[in-house]
Amino acid sequence: MAPEQVAYEALVEFLYRAPIGLLQARPDGEVTMINPMSAQLLMPLAPTGDLGNLFDVLAPVAPTLRGLAAAHTTPGSVVCDGLRLPLPASDGRALQTLALSITRLDAGTLMCSLSDVSHTVREEQHRLARQLHDVGRIDALTALPNRAVVRERIAQALAAQADPSGVQLAVLFVNADRFNQINLAHGTAVGDALLRQMAQRLGATLRPGDAVGRAVPPASTAARLGGDEFVVVLEGLRGADDVQRVAARLVQTLSQPYAIDGLVLHLGVSVGISLGGSVPGADADSVLQDAGIAMREAKRAGGARHAVFDPAMKVRATYRGLVETELRQALDRGELFVVYQPIVWLGDHDGAGVGVEALVRWQHPLRGMVPPPAFIEIAEQTGLIGALGGFVLETACRQFMAWRQTLGPLAPQGLSVNLSRAQLCEPHLVVQVQRTLEGSGMPPGALQLEVTESLAAQDDAVRQRLQALKALGLTLALDDFGTGYSSLSSLHQLPVDLVKIDRSFVSQLETSAHHRALVKATVEVAQSLGMGTVAEGIETPGQARVLQALQCQKGQGYWFGRPMPAAALAEWLAARQGAGTTTAVTPPVAATPAVTPPA
Repeated sequence: MAPEQVAYEALVEFLYRAPIGLLQARPDGEVTMINPMSAQLLMPLAPTGDLGNLFDVLAPVAPTLRGLAAAHTTPGSVVCDGLRLPLPASDGRALQTLALSITRLDAGTLMCSLSDVSHTVREEQHRLARQLHDVGRIDALTALPNRAVVRERIAQALAAQADPSGVQLAVLFVNADRFNQINLAHGTAVGDALLRQMAQRLGATLRPGDAVGRAVPPASTAARLGGDEFVVVLEGLRGADDVQRVAARLVQTLSQPYAIDGLVLHLGVSVGISLGGSVPGADADSVLQDAGIAMREAKRAGGARHAVFDPAMKVRATYRGLVETELRQALDRGELFVVYQPIVWLGDHDGAGVGVEALVRWQHPLRGMVPPPAFIEIAEQTGLIGALGGFVLETACRQFMAWRQTLGPLAPQGLSVNLSRAQLCEPHLVVQVQRTLEGSGMPPGALQLEVTESLAAQDDAVRQRLQALKALGLTLALDDFGTGYSSLSSLHQLPVDLVKIDRSFVSQLETSAHHRALVKATVEVAQSLGMGTVAEGIETPGQARVLQALQCQKGQGYWFGRPMPAAALAEWLAARQGAGTTTAVTPPVAATPAVTPPA
């Protein structure tokens, strides 16, 4: 047999036995050569067994193929390469997937190959499903696991803990202090970068290696729930002391300064700890909830610390939730009202110039008078403080102008209103104050806004907002001086006009030389900086006399007058004028009764 004949028969044998489909066709699709594998792969599309024209057979799954082939007339051109052809089963599902490649050999010949890629397609689908599953379990910003993973890990650990020989579980709920303020002051890009750095530090803290690292059990998971909330799941703990050490390290590490885009940012973190399984029947959600409750307790205690959950915390949280709901209703129902406490001159004066501080009160229809600390903190935490603060400011400004019309020269000469941390962080605060002044007709110079020293000394963004408020023409007072972060040496750095000396110093003036020296130094430094001084919480004539001797300008407290409704204050002012009081060493009028809501 000639070599050419041998080669030809070998080629035919190869085509016959090839594990892929091979066929030749004319440009119109007429099949001129087809191997058994091609026939086997195409037969589901040709129920009558007619495989005479490739384009006719493939029309149900590739209707544009005929035109595509006609467009490729150049020898060697590729008509299609690995075109996926799903072959439907009777129920419509993909039974099989073929890959078709067609190349034009010459003017009259198309060379085609077919292969079954069903397994490859299924693998790709499974891989994509796994990727989508992973995407649904990973936080896009920090690349940490998300809430779904945390819930799974907690549920698995709780199930294992049901066995006495199983793991011991703790969940740590981590929340950044002051993150919202940083986000508002510097923008979300800086906030996102801060969260990424926090996530990196969180992961590094959980790596074993040092004395604290060895307290971290091998099975630990750090995750981001959302916003500035993170969770750490610790499994296989040796004891509660290990949890305390890990929590303390988290607070320390995450509270170190952050360098971002030329900024140096400072924040603390609050950590709540829930020991899984300490409550019978606990599930993943309840353990997470308990850790969150403990975190909020740590934050309420001042932040930058950790707290371990106990059932009493949940009782308090339930009560706060009830108060929040009722406070929202109280704003709409008119249950809130404003009272006014006199601020008087302590030294010799012409009798004019009494000021007042506006304070909010809540007359609950069932529980009676609700103490301000019981609802103001909740208003700050739930976003109600803006509406509450706006109500107090507008009510007080309008009342101040009403006094001017009805009382004439007896009317208060100044009005003080407190600003909370949450209010000062609201971006529209300055506009709100300006509109209130304009709407009430109140002179800006008669309004004084009070901020705590810890807030005034906080950061540059807060100081800028305080300066914007001062630019309206009002004055700023530093409230509760002596209880926060600032000192006498840094007083000149704060954008305030007046210092209010905290009642904790005033209460011991008659018995403590140390407290007298502190108040004396505060008054002298304030005077040297051109700032006024007001002493809070004066309750005895002896305290008033000491403050007068120390040259403190003004004072307020129960010795002069309790916070009272507007009508009662008008009577107090009239009685004071009738008594001819020009100093405040002795009370100008009889002691005012406890506050009752206005009729």
